[in-house]
Amino acid sequence: MAPSELDFDSCYRAVSARDSRFDGRFYTAVTTTRIYCRPICPARTPASRNVRFYRHAASAEAAGFRPCKRCRPELSPGDPGWDVRGDLVGRALRLIDDGAADERGVAGLAGRLHITERHLHRLFVAELGVGPLAVARTKRLLLAKQLLTETGLPVTEVAFAAGFGSVRQFNATMRETYGFTPSELRATAGPRAARLAAAPATTSTSATTATPLTAEALVAADAPAETAGPATLRLRLHRREPYDVDGVFAFLASRAIPGLEVADRTSYSRAVPGGTITLTPQRGHVALDVAVDDTRQLARLVARCRRLLDLDADPDAISEVLGQSSLGPLVAARPGLRVPGTFDGFELAVRAVVGQQISVAGARTLLGRIVARAAVPGGLFPTPTLLMETDLTGLGLTNRRIDTLKELAALLAGGHLDLDGGQDPAEAVAALLNVHGIGPWTASYVALRALRDPDAWPTGDLVLVKRMAALGIPEDHIERWRPWRAYAALHLWSSS
Repeated sequence: MAPSELDFDSCYRAVSARDSRFDGRFYTAVTTTRIYCRPICPARTPASRNVRFYRHAASAEAAGFRPCKRCRPELSPGDPGWDVRGDLVGRALRLIDDGAADERGVAGLAGRLHITERHLHRLFVAELGVGPLAVARTKRLLLAKQLLTETGLPVTEVAFAAGFGSVRQFNATMRETYGFTPSELRATAGPRAARLAAAPATTSTSATTATPLTAEALVAADAPAETAGPATLRLRLHRREPYDVDGVFAFLASRAIPGLEVADRTSYSRAVPGGTITLTPQRGHVALDVAVDDTRQLARLVARCRRLLDLDADPDAISEVLGQSSLGPLVAARPGLRVPGTFDGFELAVRAVVGQQISVAGARTLLGRIVARAAVPGGLFPTPTLLMETDLTGLGLTNRRIDTLKELAALLAGGHLDLDGGQDPAEAVAALLNVHGIGPWTASYVALRALRDPDAWPTGDLVLVKRMAALGIPEDHIERWRPWRAYAALHLWSSS
């Protein structure tokens, strides 16, 4: 199905079969109930004459439908088709997920993409049937709905965490769109939601099922004595199956930067502005435990964690191409393999530069020294501006490598390079290649993990060359793996 159109018969067959492969790709609206659902909704399949299909939840809400309380559209994985395309609408959707529209408005969102607000609106209407403002509003509402249902955050804090400017605006928008207020939703969400709502906001709702890294364990204890400390809450991040949990978490664990991250095959924790996050795989989803001072960054944390774990990938589409190629045995052995992303584009670019021609363990050591030398409060990775000002001599980096890092940092600090979703991947790669000391391998690696390009191929990677030779795979087979060459690279890397 093309992003701008939906085939009715194909969609209806998917709904009738409750086919999980289509979850997040479209939504089913029922005219008799005025409710929209995920394709996997357990409710009885409605008659075809009473059904409408929409590409995005915002399109369904703009048409006057409200989300189903059984299948909960707010839990849908994202549509993987946008990463494959990598076009303006896809990048704009990524930035909306990241909170760009909440922070800077639609005008700021358009500016980040270097287009006019009018042109952005026209593109959205053509693709989704609604403008970017409607998409941003739906994102806020669905996140608020999840927070009201799954956490004990007070309604007031839910409003700001979801990106609303005021509690009055939050109440009015939810009543207008859904027909009920936040308090009414929480009252009808079930015993668990009521129990969470009655609990103190600073009490973790997951203490019996996970051991998230505490702020004291990862972040320097420099908060003022009078503050109550960060509130802790848990959200579910749903994924498409199959999902190679062991592969993703092992990959992250082997590359965890000392002082910034703590990870093993069962959990991943890191410092974030104002606190920490912990990701723990569960059956059918990944639990996200958040402990932050300011919950207004929650939408961004959720979006970045989803990209870090590649939760929105389409394993069936990937396997359909790679499984029938010379990689067939590797795909059969790990059908749910994912490409781990990154929490921050600049951080990943620094990792790539530092990791040039040295071992993974050696790169971890150097990166840990950089984090320690920068000494960012809270144990965070240094920003581009701070890295430019940090003395990197005496850490084990060559002078040439230091110059490359400084030039890279200046490029991002000056706004000439965007590695967090706003820039066309091809343009970003071209800009990276203009940095002294960054070659095709480094630029491709950044594209693979930070820019989320599913077809990125780390040109000249020695491990890939050796693995292909050992498996008897000719070099011309690389072209046959399009548009999933990034996943082909992960299959080869993980087979060594």
